[in-house]
Amino acid sequence: MGIDELDDLYSEAILDHRRHPRNRDLLQDADITADGVNPFCGDEIHLQIRLDERGRIARVGLQAAGCAINQAAGSMLTEAIESKTLEEIDVLADAFNEMMRGEAPSDKGQIRPYASGSSPQQHQPRAASGERNSYRALPSDLETLSGVRQFPVRIKCALLAWDTLDEGIEEHRGGRPR
Repeated sequence: MGIDELDDLYSEAILDHRRHPRNRDLLQDADITADGVNPFCGDEIHLQIRLDERGRIARVGLQAAGCAINQAAGSMLTEAIESKTLEEIDVLADAFNEMMRGEAPSDKGQIRPYASGSSPQQHQPRAASGERNSYRALPSDLETLSGVRQFPVRIKCALLAWDTLDEGIEEHRGGRPR
């Protein structure tokens, strides 16, 4: 593993979120709560979300323990979902999961693996009402986590907060998947 690969993994944005996590206060009286654990490495996520009267995220609290990737991804998630509806979060989560799995941005829900030699930058968004966007829908901090794909064992670290969020939203919806 070379220094350049480690630089891709531990970008300044990742290190900043690790050193200064956002929204780390424990929220009482949350509308959505969820806990996630990666039993292979011990990473943990504890998530609380308070919704406003319109169904948008009013406040989010996230407590993360474990590696820098897990902690930074959780912190980034809290900023990315602020003021969003659960439906908007579904779209954001899909885009993040596609990016982390190295899949091309989906078009009308169809996921296409990248052709040999292509990259996310070569896929332009085709946004229309109700359709999913490309990675451009992701805040730039979240895009910095794409470097984690070079280290497959670490992908679960970056996805733990998102998987935990998805489970919490599903439970909030009465066990109905999106």
